[in-house]
Amino acid sequence: MSPTIRVDDEVYEELQRRAKPFVDTPNSTLRRVLGLPGKAAPPGGKAAAPSSPQPALHPLLADQRLRPGQRLVWRRRNLNRVHYAEVLESGALRLEDGSVHDTPSGAATALAGNSQNGWTAFATEDGVLLRDMR
Repeated sequence: MSPTIRVDDEVYEELQRRAKPFVDTPNSTLRRVLGLPGKAAPPGGKAAAPSSPQPALHPLLADQRLRPGQRLVWRRRNLNRVHYAEVLESGALRLEDGSVHDTPSGAATALAGNSQNGWTAFATEDGVLLRDMR
């Protein structure tokens, strides 16, 4: 589990201002601002060469835990709403409005209008949370 940091509203607003919409997370924005490589170097090794990041679900597609075209569901019982997302061949998610998101959290955040953990929000239609598939 990663450490949690808390920032005040002004710092968070600045992170949002510097973030690339639908691409960055707070972590990737901080890495860019601090001049850190895209991924942390493995212990005793060299940092990986910067490359375009793969969508977060790509590993789940690669080992066939998910499949292209599969529909994921977010049941928001307290709001009496159900959202659907389609898993794309790249590992990204397409929402019903046509928008595409590289991470489940990006998709959930776009749907909710505030920060959401898509790994605990989205599940397969059989009820298996993405979090439990990692």
